[in-house]
Amino acid sequence: MSEIITVGLDLAKNVFQVYGADASGRTELRKKLRRDQVLAFFSQLQPCVVAMEACGGAHFWGREIGKLGHDVRLIPPAYVKPFVKRQKNDAADAEAICEAAVTVP
Repeated sequence: MSEIITVGLDLAKNVFQVYGADASGRTELRKKLRRDQVLAFFSQLQPCVVAMEACGGAHFWGREIGKLGHDVRLIPPAYVKPFVKRQKNDAADAEAICEAAVTVP
């Protein structure tokens, strides 16, 4: 397994989707996390770029994940939408967020 460089995090009420990619853009991680597992998961992960769609909850999670040493990026939903490749669901959104984080400056 390569080192995860970028993580896309799709926020929801209870179950969050995580998608991680290495430097070449290959999938390294696909995972579901409950709300209480998020901070424990990111504390185990090497510092990397963590991207989320900008929303009210993203600011809270961005501050908490940033405290763990990660570089947090909030991306406007309009910039993420073009990267959704298949049916819209939380897992596909997490992948699109990860890809948008690499592409969008």
